[in-house]
Amino acid sequence: MPENTIDYKAFSTRIRAQVLRMVHRAQSGHLGSSLSIADILAVLYGRILNVDPAQPDWPERDRFILSKGHAVSAVYVALAERGFFPRDWLLNYYLNGSHLPGHITYGVPGVEASAGALGHGLPIGCGMALAAKCDDKKYRVYVILSDGDCDEGSTWEALLFAHQHKLDNIVAIVDYNKIQGFGRTKEVLDLDPLAEKWHSFGWSAREIDGHDHRQIEQALLGIPFESERPSCIVAHTVKGKGVSFMEDDVAWHYRSPDDKQLREALDELGVSE
Repeated sequence: MPENTIDYKAFSTRIRAQVLRMVHRAQSGHLGSSLSIADILAVLYGRILNVDPAQPDWPERDRFILSKGHAVSAVYVALAERGFFPRDWLLNYYLNGSHLPGHITYGVPGVEASAGALGHGLPIGCGMALAAKCDDKKYRVYVILSDGDCDEGSTWEALLFAHQHKLDNIVAIVDYNKIQGFGRTKEVLDLDPLAEKWHSFGWSAREIDGHDHRQIEQALLGIPFESERPSCIVAHTVKGKGVSFMEDDVAWHYRSPDDKQLREALDELGVSE
């Protein structure tokens, strides 16, 4: 893999700024959930994923699945930045007649699977990873999950399946911001110790700072090929990261910023409207 030439900080800032504009324009929700994965997406789409925007269906491509499908605005920005579709599409996000629905949807260039209800992404990813093994393909499957995904039984069934079939070509990244739609994970359904749970299911598991670009990159580059163990990265993140008055606040799972809040948020990011 070539040396990184991407400015991850600039890339993640562009993601956050555009997400703020999109959610404000559409008066939609899930802003905090999108901001928390911006740094992970910057590294994935900046260096890690072996994809070709000119050939979205290239058979040898890596597969990326967003299991927390409500955080799609951040993924759409990353895809547009990479050239999968025109940036102008972002202007109509979640509006009537838009190319870009409010949950991630198969059919958008660069999107591998639809997701909405939690708990679907990892099982789909395991199927893709098993298909790669059966077809002797070398691509990898990357899945971003949420805290809420880890509440679903189908996720833990997929963990067992991946270990049973030695799917060392799948990488799960848990966006562990510790807030769900109705409260903190400690109050809703405590997941700790999360990395140890994944490890006990036969996965290689490590914990990182999900906003430290160097840690994210090193963790992803360090995943071995042909280890016969699936890999999990528990990324400790902050919901609403990058905008101080949105950070670690469950309200921003649903709220959209008004005009004043949008200006304040963009000012914090150091970008103009």
